Amino acid sequence: MAQKPSIPKGTRDFLPEVMVRRNYIFDTIKTVFKRFGFQPIETPSMENLSTLLGKYGDEGDKLLFRVLNSGETYLPIDVILDNFEDILDELKKGLIESRIVKDIKENGEYVFYDDGYTPKIEQFIREQIFEIIPKYQEKGLRYDLTVPFARFVTMYREQITFPFKRYQIQPVWRADRPQKGRYREFCQCDVDIIGSDSLLNEAELVQIVDEVFNALKIKVTLKINNRKVLAGIAEYIGKPDALVDITVAIDKLDKIGIEAVNAELAEKGLEQAAIDKLQPILFMKGDTREKLAQLKPLLDNEIGQKGIEELEILFDYIDNMELGITTELDLTLARGLNYYTGAIFEVKANDFPMGSISGGGRYDNLTGIFGLPNVSGVGISFGADRIYDVLEGLNLFPETMSESTKVIFLNFGKNEEKYCLKYLNQVRKHGINAEIYPDAAKIQKQMKYANQRAIPIVVIAGEQEVAEQKFTVKFMKEGTQTVVEANKLVETII
Repeated sequence: MAQKPSIPKGTRDFLPEVMVRRNYIFDTIKTVFKRFGFQPIETPSMENLSTLLGKYGDEGDKLLFRVLNSGETYLPIDVILDNFEDILDELKKGLIESRIVKDIKENGEYVFYDDGYTPKIEQFIREQIFEIIPKYQEKGLRYDLTVPFARFVTMYREQITFPFKRYQIQPVWRADRPQKGRYREFCQCDVDIIGSDSLLNEAELVQIVDEVFNALKIKVTLKINNRKVLAGIAEYIGKPDALVDITVAIDKLDKIGIEAVNAELAEKGLEQAAIDKLQPILFMKGDTREKLAQLKPLLDNEIGQKGIEELEILFDYIDNMELGITTELDLTLARGLNYYTGAIFEVKANDFPMGSISGGGRYDNLTGIFGLPNVSGVGISFGADRIYDVLEGLNLFPETMSESTKVIFLNFGKNEEKYCLKYLNQVRKHGINAEIYPDAAKIQKQMKYANQRAIPIVVIAGEQEVAEQKFTVKFMKEGTQTVVEANKLVETII
């Protein structure tokens, strides 16, 4: 009996009606990106592990999907362990040779004999196989689009113009626990400006967020903070070396609550006095300007003051924009990724329970890791999958979208097909999505097809219409129909 087909957990297939909706999201976002002068690029699904490791923090590194070196001649670890005795027998006969076996032979102190092998062979393989196998995992599926972008900029520095404005819409992978709104494979829509320190770039990203979510008709709040402020807070509580631990913990505040955050901070080595000193800042009251005013006398260190200054400049820009979204300073916003160094952003839907649907920030010298120092960038990513869930949950998808078929010609036989094909071609040339039913089936079957596809206009040409050079046009939603001259069909359905 054939095994029932399935897909890996955390991944999904997308039926046509879902893809039409997803493309609506992609097209809306892409239109805004292009309006602001950003250019498209793509990067490979796989990157060298040396590119990915160490850029996302310890937790991020654990979520990387690692890829075995396909194309190499070696035995996979599961095959070795599942067929151990047979493989040893093949090794004795000299019938198996592989990179892993060669590695074992070169590093193991044992000898093959014509009539057998020493017990050390089996013991060595069992002990060393898990140390050997990582040598054949040199690649990983990309975790995000930003680190590959930094690698891309470094490699093509002579072929791009700085400041370089790019957008990228591609899938990423994380070995996370699948749950609602969290997938192992999902699509990100990124926009970045690299090669400029100007805070005008941050302001432009705020405008992009505003335009994207206004176009999608989702009411959102854009939360803003600055990693320099967080570094200043770490100094203020006497723990400047614990910045990463602090940001990783408070980034989970919405998910696990303050008690669990405090417990994690204590587990990381923060004394109770430092934890107590942190609490009033995390729950500081007031609007953005009031919070900044309260922070100024507290963060009497250079990095904290620099972060406050950057936030003041950014909110001055925002005050002069006519935005349709709410913006606010959120001192609990941390964005756990290690590469952020300045402004950080996070967007949440106002009317739907969902985590962040967009986020990003400023990263200084990320390209320096790859050999291009002192190049600052800032970007933001739109989570298409979570945006889809919000649009679906709030019933905000348009009833008809550009990819859907608008017109279908019914098929009554060969003569009618020939008659329809000429006018079908005219309809398509006017930019109208149209098709003809491929078989001369019963009209009930063809109408059922049109209904199931939610095609709004049905064009009918039977024997009488063909003789009179006319069409019967049926508008499905209104439940009305009209007879028109063939040469007036296009103007009737536009």
